[in-house]
Amino acid sequence: MSINMHAARTALNNDAELRQWAEQWLKNKERATQPAMTDEEFDKHWLYVRPEKMHEGAIEAVAAYQQRNEDH
Repeated sequence: MSINMHAARTALNNDAELRQWAEQWLKNKERATQPAMTDEEFDKHWLYVRPEKMHEGAIEAVAAYQQRNEDH
């Protein structure tokens, strides 16, 4: 199923479980791109980039959540 940005953002805004799962998924994905950072450095970095990553990654995260649920 294809999902657009509006539908993804609406889903994230209306489903707390999905939003929490998506944020953790995106955070883990971002963490993998920053292997040299300490956990403390990464936590500060995540606070800074979180809004952008949550917006940019909304479609991908919702699609991953849907796929995960289909696989279970």
